[in-house]
Amino acid sequence: LAQVQLLEQERRGREQLAWQANHDSLTKLLNRHAFEQHLAVAVKSAHLHGYRHALCFLDIDQFRIVNDICGHRAGDELLRQITALLIAHLQASDTLARLGGDEFGLLLFECSPESARQFIEHLLERMSRFRFSWEGNNFTIGASVGVVAIDRAHMLDNLLSAANVACAQAKNTGRNRVCIWQPDDEQLQQQRGYMQWVTRIHRALEDNTFCLYTQKIVPTTGPQTGEHYEVLIRLRDEQGKIIAPMAFIPAAERYNLMGQIDRWVIETLFAGQAEHYRRNWEQVREGGPECLYCVNLSGASINDERFVHFVTGQFEQHRVPPQLICFEITETQAIANLSRASELIHALKDLGCHFALDDFGSGTSSFDYLKNLPVDYLKIDGAFIKNIVEDPVDRTIVASITNVAKLMGVRTIAEFVENQAILDLVCELGIDYAQGYGIARPEPIGG
Repeated sequence: LAQVQLLEQERRGREQLAWQANHDSLTKLLNRHAFEQHLAVAVKSAHLHGYRHALCFLDIDQFRIVNDICGHRAGDELLRQITALLIAHLQASDTLARLGGDEFGLLLFECSPESARQFIEHLLERMSRFRFSWEGNNFTIGASVGVVAIDRAHMLDNLLSAANVACAQAKNTGRNRVCIWQPDDEQLQQQRGYMQWVTRIHRALEDNTFCLYTQKIVPTTGPQTGEHYEVLIRLRDEQGKIIAPMAFIPAAERYNLMGQIDRWVIETLFAGQAEHYRRNWEQVREGGPECLYCVNLSGASINDERFVHFVTGQFEQHRVPPQLICFEITETQAIANLSRASELIHALKDLGCHFALDDFGSGTSSFDYLKNLPVDYLKIDGAFIKNIVEDPVDRTIVASITNVAKLMGVRTIAEFVENQAILDLVCELGIDYAQGYGIARPEPIGG
């Protein structure tokens, strides 16, 4: 009898381990690994027998808010209640899984994309009536859903990836809605490109495959005697090829990665250039030429209340003289959150830093708000500079910006100075500095 009981316990133990290997411990649903096995079966049946199925990728829209306000215990309870709500409206042939976090996968067997859309829209309507309550806080919950057809005409290499892209597009177009994957949809292809870049950006931050370049900024009167550079970021791919920032910056902005990139730039710059900057600062203090190194900041850093603390810590750790650093934000970013931008500029200038307003003229071109932004430099938008020789309107706008800046005691920098004709006119208009391919191309830092 004892041996029988022992064998029974072993059997139950094996069954328990098998169950745990295929299920999510919180919701008791299938996990990602098991769901992918079901997905493979659905693909095979579509290929061999012509069945049509629909793969749905669900992302809970308010999950992060619940977690942030009420804590992770509330988030876990929300996931359990959402699971119960979903199960109550599924058929026995449907397969539901928790893929991770607040993401769910749903396989609707023998279901066309349009039937799937109707079913999901009905499900979202039910979810919109659901109220999640936790310790006196009430939340309305929604979901964004991407749908991909599984049939002989849609044999994608990575169905889950496509469904995830469609789900992200549903979020971007207003949340709590359905988006069906279409291989020829340009917006979905762009979204897919963004999401592929997100993976590469995370990997670059972990593997340190970003690299820094600098581009020279020169005075328009007299020879350059000091160092004045803008610090630029590039990405080195697996083959060693250098990738320009506009390939990955849009994705970083869309998926809130710019703050991490800004911090990487500052940490890397300070760690690598600290000794050089300290030597230059000693020369400046002894009456030597001006030296300045310009670092771009994103809107994410402007709105990050911990950013000043981070920068202060980097100055202290690497003993970089703050007087040699000029932070740049774009005019558009400054206008988007004027009060926060003003606070940041004042706080960094209190440390001793300089500040530049980049791409000036691309926003409202109103000088009134500049009274509240104590910037040292205005970088005139290159869209105006590159056409000032041929376009009298652009020339007049640039002249106006330059004249008002002089009255305010703010120095001006012309971007996109691409040839001698533009440089001559920049000098004639009284702009203080010039930057562009006609002056110098970006080079690896220290190169």
